[in-house]
Amino acid sequence: MSDEETLRIYAAQAHDYAKLTRTDADSPDLAAFLAFLPQGAHVLDLGCGPGQCAAHMAQHGCRVEATDASPEMIALASAHRGVCARCEVFDDLDAVNRFDGVFANFSLLHAARKDVPRHIAQIAQALKQGGIFHIAMKTGIGQSRDGIGRRYSYFCEAELEEMITMNGLDVIRRNHGAGIGLSGEIADWVVLQSRKL
Repeated sequence: MSDEETLRIYAAQAHDYAKLTRTDADSPDLAAFLAFLPQGAHVLDLGCGPGQCAAHMAQHGCRVEATDASPEMIALASAHRGVCARCEVFDDLDAVNRFDGVFANFSLLHAARKDVPRHIAQIAQALKQGGIFHIAMKTGIGQSRDGIGRRYSYFCEAELEEMITMNGLDVIRRNHGAGIGLSGEIADWVVLQSRKL
């Protein structure tokens, strides 16, 4: 994610975003992701934000690497014990057969829509055989800015599942819901968790 306006907004509102997402680590989706992983799993939190989920994974016994394009978010994530956080954009992911799990929780939605298939292919390459990929996205059509100016790329569930299966992963769990984001707008979302065959 390298959209300058989106990064500017996260820089200005990093602490507000951390407050808004403070309970993300308690989500059933993160619990399900962890349940699929082996003990001591090597996990990448891709687009980690302020790092609450990464910290929870570390407390669960995972070896966690966390990346985000926002230096302000990396500063917050790095403050959590057990989290190795670094500032990177999605295209910096060049690992091969490295991770037991990749957790992309409402992060890839900030990539340009045309780039999302490539990023999913990079994630699939980074996973070990049997590795788990978690993706959460807001659902919809096209690409636009939210009420505070962040770039969003929207996909329907079928599109996401097609990109996942095309890269040798099998969807093993899904969840749907709606929630209020940093902009105050309510949006529908989908979570897909898949295993690399």
